[in-house]
Amino acid sequence: MRIGTTELLIILAIVILVFGPSQLPKLMKMFKKSTKEFKKGMEEAEKDDDDTSED
Repeated sequence: MRIGTTELLIILAIVILVFGPSQLPKLMKMFKKSTKEFKKGMEEAEKDDDDTSED
């Protein structure tokens, strides 16, 4: 299932209403940091899976 442009605009409008435009930069920083940590964790999990499958 893919999210279209209309859905993204609706989500953005809701986020702005809930958090306010002044909090948006902080929210984006937190989102970016969380995404980076999630990707790092996924890479480590794949690496661990590869290591255990070689045994």
